[in-house]
Amino acid sequence: MKIALVSPYDFAYPGGVVNHISCLEHQLTLMGHEVRIIAPASQSVADFGERFIPVGKPRPLPASGSVARIVISPWVAKRVTAILEREHFDIIHLHEPFMPFLCTTVLRLSKTPAVGTFHASGGKPWYNICTPAGKFFLKKWSHRLDVRLAVSPPALNYIRKYFPGDYAIVPNGIDTRHFRPDVAPLEEFNDGKQNILFVGRLEKRKGVDYLLDAYRIIKPDFPDARLIIVGPGVRLRNKYEKRVAQNGLEDVVFRGYVPFADLPRYYKSATVVCAPATGWESFGIVLLEAMAVGKPLVASDIEGYATVVNNGEDGLLVPPRNAAKLAEALRRVLTDEALRQKLAVNGREKALRYDWNNITHQLVEFYQKAIMQRSSRVGN
Repeated sequence: MKIALVSPYDFAYPGGVVNHISCLEHQLTLMGHEVRIIAPASQSVADFGERFIPVGKPRPLPASGSVARIVISPWVAKRVTAILEREHFDIIHLHEPFMPFLCTTVLRLSKTPAVGTFHASGGKPWYNICTPAGKFFLKKWSHRLDVRLAVSPPALNYIRKYFPGDYAIVPNGIDTRHFRPDVAPLEEFNDGKQNILFVGRLEKRKGVDYLLDAYRIIKPDFPDARLIIVGPGVRLRNKYEKRVAQNGLEDVVFRGYVPFADLPRYYKSATVVCAPATGWESFGIVLLEAMAVGKPLVASDIEGYATVVNNGEDGLLVPPRNAAKLAEALRRVLTDEALRQKLAVNGREKALRYDWNNITHQLVEFYQKAIMQRSSRVGN
């Protein structure tokens, strides 16, 4: 099949949807399909060569506690029309299909069978505040989705509040050949210290505030502990670094953006991985990455994370926004080697079930279903 994967988000900037599409493209290509990624890009995306088709320059807009880097120009229609006429796709897979302007334009203009995957859960979507005319057209275009998917039960419940209908769940995947237990740790962190690792964009909803408080609580009892914070974000990083200095916290390392190729070595260097998000997480790919490398996990007990983690079996879940409980869970993991081993073994076993090879085969079945449904409707 010739497949289009459409992202509304800046493909040069790391994020859950972008990573999802990148891994999916790789797996589909390995299976012999011809794949094109259609997305905006703030800079060159050289890794994909001709497989990447840029559409417009994204701009950052606040969205549900995060920042959505999307194209906001209605002039993308001309570019989209030219791409569709040239490429002749068999199937179009839109990610966040109701996000303007790129995805809604593809949905509006394309006559190709379409699959839509909904990733978000939480916050107020833009279409909840658009004009009555905008809502009318969006509902009209939504019927062009032959198959609707969500990455988790929270994501499904979220979208179905606004657009009732039939949905199936196909979760995020994990590349268990990339994230695996036998990668080498980073030498600079392989010095006998107990490393607590955070991976994620530095946004308020990711909960680093609470992690810093928890680390401050346990640090006196764990003088050999070190906190490693990985992820992009300038404004909050400056705030967090100032806070660390004011509190006299030692052994806190900010690494900023880390290339995908290097992430497994950071996980391998960790004694425990901590994901203290406060909400609006529909799934939690970071959790699976940690599990796949065989690392114990402490995470917030929010709906999206509870979809992935079985508390006490392959990770520990704690109440969100509670630094004391977070510190207690970290203390348990750091002091109990048997618990660390149990969580690591069970987590790796769970991650294997989410391998991209399994997830991609599920998606291909839905692509075929969409093509058959569209053919049936046209025939009638």
